[in-house]
Amino acid sequence: MLFANYVRSHGTLRCLLVMVALGLIAPAVSAEEKLSDATLRVADNTAAAAPAQAATAPAAAFDLTQKPGEHPLMPVLRIVEATQAEFDANVKDYSCTFIKQERVDGELGEEQKIALKIMQQPFSVYMQFLQPFAGREVAWVEGENSGRLVVLETGFKRMMGKMNLDPNGSLAMKGQKHPITSVGIRNLMIKLRKMWEAETKFAECDVTSNPNSKIGDRSCTMIQVVHPIARQDFKFHAARLFIDNELKIPVHFDAFLWPETETSEPPLDERFTYAELKVNNDFTAKDFDSKNNPQIFKQ
Repeated sequence: MLFANYVRSHGTLRCLLVMVALGLIAPAVSAEEKLSDATLRVADNTAAAAPAQAATAPAAAFDLTQKPGEHPLMPVLRIVEATQAEFDANVKDYSCTFIKQERVDGELGEEQKIALKIMQQPFSVYMQFLQPFAGREVAWVEGENSGRLVVLETGFKRMMGKMNLDPNGSLAMKGQKHPITSVGIRNLMIKLRKMWEAETKFAECDVTSNPNSKIGDRSCTMIQVVHPIARQDFKFHAARLFIDNELKIPVHFDAFLWPETETSEPPLDERFTYAELKVNNDFTAKDFDSKNNPQIFKQ
C-alpha cells in the first residue's frame, strides 16, 4: 500500500527505477551483471522459486513476523536487540577486512579497505589501511592516551613518526564520516536501534526481508527499511542490514538518500562491509599497544 502511494505521488517510472536500484525488483540482466560491488551479492529472486524448492527450504534464521496492529519496524527492532544481546554474550573480539564508502560533506568518497581488529573490553581498535593510504596505521583504546588516537602515516609522512590526535578533530576526521570511537559492529547495532526506535513514531515505512541473501560467500538475512517520501524525521530513504545466518552478526549495512529527480537512482550515503570476519581471536591489550608491540607501528 505504501508503494502504491509512492507511485501516485511520484509516478510509475520513478517508482520502478527506485525499486530496481534497491533490489526490490530485478532488471533483465544476470545476477553477476547487476552487481555494483563485488563484495555484495543479493539473491532477490527467492519469490520465484518452484513450490518443491520452497517446501524443502530451511527455516528462516530470524522471525520477522509482524504482530497485528504493531509498527512494521517492531520485528526489526526485536531482531536487532536479540542480535546485540547474543553478540555481547558471545563475542569478545573480532578481526575482518572492513570495507567502507561514505558521503562526507555531500561528496561520496572512494571506497576504503582496512584490516580491522576490535576488542570489546576495554573497547580497543586497530586499523591498518589497505587502500587507499596503504600502510597507514591507527589505534585507539578507550580510557588510554588521554582519549587520543595514535596514527602512523604512510609514505614520506611516516618519517614524522606517530601522532596523537583528537579522534573528533579535523585531522582525524578528514575524509571520514564517523570517528574511530564509534567504529565496529556493536556500535552499528546501537545506532540502528536508536534510529529505528525513533522512526516507530511515524508512518510511511515499508519493511521487506530476504533470508537467502549473500554477502560474499556468507548466507545472510537482508532486512530493508524504505521511507518513500522524504521527511525531516527520516535519515535515509532506504537502509539495508545484512545479518549472517550462522554467526547471527551483522556483516553489511548500506543506506541511500532520496533521488534528486524522478529518473535518478537513490544516491548511496554510506556502506559498510565486515568481510572475512573471524570472532574470538583471543586478542589482548598488546594487540593494540602502539608503544610496546613490535609487530605494529613499525617505522
